[in-house]
Amino acid sequence: MEKHLENDLSEIGNLLETIKVQGLSYLNALSERKTSVDQEISLQKQKLPESGYGTEKVLEIFNERFEPIIVGSSGPRYWGFVTGGSTPASIAGDWLASVYDQNTQSTKGQGDISAGVELETIRLMLDLLGLPERFLGGFVTGATMSNFTCLAVARQWIGKEKGKDIAKDGISIPFKILTATPHSSSLKSLSLLGIGSGNIVKIKIMEGNREAMCMEDLESQIKELKGEPFILISSGGTVNTVDFDDFKAIARLKNKYPFWWHIDAAFGGFAACSDETKHLVEGWEFADSITVDCHKWLNVPYESAVFFIKEQYKLLQVETFQNSNAPYLGDPLENFSYLNFLPENSRRLKALPAWFSIMAYGKKGYQEIIESNVTLSRQFGRLIENSNNFKLLAPVRLNTVCFTLKETADQEKVNIFLEKLNNTGKVFMTPTFYNKHKGVRAAFVNWRTTEKDVELVFNVMNEIIETLKQ
Repeated sequence: MEKHLENDLSEIGNLLETIKVQGLSYLNALSERKTSVDQEISLQKQKLPESGYGTEKVLEIFNERFEPIIVGSSGPRYWGFVTGGSTPASIAGDWLASVYDQNTQSTKGQGDISAGVELETIRLMLDLLGLPERFLGGFVTGATMSNFTCLAVARQWIGKEKGKDIAKDGISIPFKILTATPHSSSLKSLSLLGIGSGNIVKIKIMEGNREAMCMEDLESQIKELKGEPFILISSGGTVNTVDFDDFKAIARLKNKYPFWWHIDAAFGGFAACSDETKHLVEGWEFADSITVDCHKWLNVPYESAVFFIKEQYKLLQVETFQNSNAPYLGDPLENFSYLNFLPENSRRLKALPAWFSIMAYGKKGYQEIIESNVTLSRQFGRLIENSNNFKLLAPVRLNTVCFTLKETADQEKVNIFLEKLNNTGKVFMTPTFYNKHKGVRAAFVNWRTTEKDVELVFNVMNEIIETLKQ
């Protein structure tokens, strides 16, 4: 055995203890960790050493070069990209997922049991979100791969409606995608699937500062297709204003016209956890597929999202993702294997952090997280609304605040303001463009965020504005 590897094996307990202490130090000081750094990594020109260094020395190198400039993206004031934190239970699950190092594949026959853990976690997720058990699901890396998976099966459905097997024969038939305000990951998925992001029929949005699709225009566009099957991508929480399409109205249309209904509810789907907000997703149970992102509002470590697809389309999933030329993997349908139901063949036990967190905090725990974040976003929105320096670009519907500088003449200063704000390291927000205005987005999804964080950030924002006035 190589000497460093042999030494690391004998010292594994001490190494893990060192990592634990360092991890706790990071977590305990997370509120003080900078949310943004204006510094690039200086890439080393040296080649890979022949003999290596061993883990203890490599940790020293990491701590010297990288650790000081790692940002607090899992902290209470990282309000960009709709990034959640990691609950203590999810960290425990994530660590164990690495320790046990399982490959989530089959739920039957010989092999590990990790796919069974994933199936159970999917059922827990369905229960948490109030969705029926008639959905099958699986864990993927994020909303992009969840949208990709759902739309891949939708593509196969389109083919079968037209007597084609697209998974085998490729796309040889034209069809349309109807949508109003899709997330960029859906457009990316259309490109990856060969459907084409330019093959979209844009539905008008509702009037009155909305991002939701106009139902009258949707039905009008559907009628123009003259009975041709199509894919509808609807929003369960838009990026700028967390607006929701009218799922109940779409469900009624689905009884009249042939289409695959996909909902991108990456973070907005968690509105279902609270009695105060679950009306926003009423009717979503009638969709054919749904995307939900776990490393957002579920607050588990990154590379975690789920897809939900109606169980009635199980055969379409297998046709889309099966390993048809691999007899050693068993029959795709008889041996329920995740290799044949989603894109990746090799998958770590992604479900374990979510399983730990859902089991640890239950429905009431997540209800509290969602309601706390919604309350804080509304509090921040009121501060903006009553401010002399800022104004809302849209009403605060759920957990994202979209705002800009109050004076129209200051539009050119928006980017300067945001850069200075992020450079403080106290908070991180992202730019946007909404209703012909440059703006700023603040997304509340972290379980650690408190009223003190909101007050701190708002005070810093006003200090920066005063400097820009000078």
